[in-house]
Amino acid sequence: MTHVWRTISNFIWWSYERGTIQYDVMVTLIVLFIFLAPLRINFKDKPIERVPHPTRVVLIPDGDRGYIYQVDAAGVPGKDAASVHAYLQRVIEPIAGEVEIARYEPVYDKKGRVVAYKVWLER
Repeated sequence: MTHVWRTISNFIWWSYERGTIQYDVMVTLIVLFIFLAPLRINFKDKPIERVPHPTRVVLIPDGDRGYIYQVDAAGVPGKDAASVHAYLQRVIEPIAGEVEIARYEPVYDKKGRVVAYKVWLER
């Protein structure tokens, strides 16, 4: 019985030399654990699912003046200037901080529909 405990102790304290059968067994058990354990054990290490923002915002470099913010027009609630301005302000503020919209221009597709707005900001 002492021999069994000594063998277990040697495995726990990793006291076998490289190239021995015992060393190879320990390494094999570790490799098997690494590759087979995730199949049976739930480590709860999945990445957090990120819900994409419903409005796509693209930053376009504008030389020394900063950026032009191109905001997708799909979520604009109305077509009048006041609602468009309020919507653009609400979408851009979380990204750029407290800023004022200097101007904005609609971006049209081939059929003449507004698909986005280019927005220039003032700090």
